[in-house]
Amino acid sequence: MTSREHLLARTFVDLADTLVADFDVIDLLHTLATRSTELLDANAAGIMLADQRGSLRVMASSTEEARLLELYELQRNEGPCLDCFHSGAPVARADLDAMLATWPVFTKRMRELGFSSAQALPMRLHGDTIGVLNLFRSRPGPLTESDLWIGQAMAHVATVGLMQERSIAASEQLAEQLQAALSSRVLLEQAKGVLAERTGLSMDESFHAMRRYARANQRRLGEVAARIIDGTVDAEALRGT
Repeated sequence: MTSREHLLARTFVDLADTLVADFDVIDLLHTLATRSTELLDANAAGIMLADQRGSLRVMASSTEEARLLELYELQRNEGPCLDCFHSGAPVARADLDAMLATWPVFTKRMRELGFSSAQALPMRLHGDTIGVLNLFRSRPGPLTESDLWIGQAMAHVATVGLMQERSIAASEQLAEQLQAALSSRVLLEQAKGVLAERTGLSMDESFHAMRRYARANQRRLGEVAARIIDGTVDAEALRGT
């Protein structure tokens, strides 16, 4: 088995673990985002989920640049992720000119942040689209068909995990779960800033330090973030994790 095949198998196991055990929603989404960059021909990835009102929210990203681009897309109401969410189908363009023709404002900002292409895959189950996996590349053009299949399969498995946690049956319960995850995400962004200020780490390094600490101590990311903010977790202790 090649290293890529091994990582792919491990990824599906990690994503499927949500079906048999309690899990951290934010950690699941970051696993999907980071593994997408490791397994696919993508330089960065991000995930948006719909909140209780059906509005998309940025929930996870593999880099700070990807997070900023996703936020910009929501602010300007333009880009492949929004089109993907509304259509429930993968969205991509053949080249940069096609992107500029479709999303001129988004594409300009995308290039400023160092990317040359972007595409989106739906997180969809039984006709319901609950979010989008966004993939950003430094090269123009979409993913290969093989990478597209793998990316969509990972998005499907993560979606099943989100919708099946504790035998979720009602859409109201799913919305509450996603709202709780959104609240944790807000705490996470605040904690990243606090940790970066206290330690000199970058925003990306701060997140990875928090994630390692959470896993090593078997705690949820939201809990660790809250303890960083209130000072009950020493910032310097995280620097060395």
